[in-house]
Amino acid sequence: MSVVTFGTMPNGRDVKQIALRGGSLTAHVLTYGAILQDLRLDGHDRSLVLGFEQFAPYLTSQAYLGATVGRCANRVARGHLEIDGTGFQLDRNFIGKHCLHGGRQGLSETLWTIEQVSHESVTLSAQLADGDMGFPGAMAVRQSFTLMDGGVLDFQIEATSDAPTLCNIAHHSYFCLDDSSDILEHRLQVEADHYLPVDEECIPTGEVAPVEDSFFDFRMARRVGDCSKVTELDHNFCLAREKTPLRHIVSLASDRSKIRLDVSTTEPGLQVYDGAMMDVRDVGQDGKRLKAYAGIALEPQIWPDANHHRDFPQALLRPGETYRQQTQFALRTF
Repeated sequence: MSVVTFGTMPNGRDVKQIALRGGSLTAHVLTYGAILQDLRLDGHDRSLVLGFEQFAPYLTSQAYLGATVGRCANRVARGHLEIDGTGFQLDRNFIGKHCLHGGRQGLSETLWTIEQVSHESVTLSAQLADGDMGFPGAMAVRQSFTLMDGGVLDFQIEATSDAPTLCNIAHHSYFCLDDSSDILEHRLQVEADHYLPVDEECIPTGEVAPVEDSFFDFRMARRVGDCSKVTELDHNFCLAREKTPLRHIVSLASDRSKIRLDVSTTEPGLQVYDGAMMDVRDVGQDGKRLKAYAGIALEPQIWPDANHHRDFPQALLRPGETYRQQTQFALRTF
């Protein structure tokens, strides 16, 4: 375990990089955005997540590489929020119309504080002010990263608010399990019978559609490119109607590297984004230039735009309640 200065914020505050080691994994976590900058499995010489070697690109990139996003992950249509009859206008940072990942200055742009750190674990905390990005309620967030036996990276997130608000926090790493330039040959399997169709602006239509007979049927493992080369893959897969105990939801595998990723979570939804629109001009780890399909994001979360669809699992957090999420990424060879 080590804690070093990785960069400096525009206001002069230091950004720390925490190096963790345990369970056949090494991980580098940044206090900026609670970013997972680098994740490596013993015996594999490249990072399995996309990230930058220098701090500056994180300030300008809009790809959310490895970041913790929120306070409300994904999209809120028109940035419109109404709670108990009171309306709120949220920051509209997505195509000038909708709120995405909590707005322009969400958790992914926040400098988090190190609360606890050990050889294999770190806990970070962040504070969001009442009215921040238009959201009501002062919110306190704590997140732990722990490397466990069996190649498991465990995330645990808690949040509280002093006023009713939205809370839907997601981890936004892009995975690439081999040394190829894209993930189109990776095999993906998602344990979901339904998904959310979206309109041309990536806003859910309200329909909960079966994956059967669609490009989004990943109930059996198949190439990511079988879908991505036909239609954009940036959709919520409906895992459940409410939070559940920790259970397996998705697998990703590379026949090239013989590495497999298994994801377990408590969350009712999984946003899968194939990175089709990624256009990151900066160089990532190991000199790898990032481009379209360079990595795939697997983001456990509550269903997007839930506040506009009463039959979706809801992201409302009230005073006296505690938001909790546990997600695990398990890596192994096969």
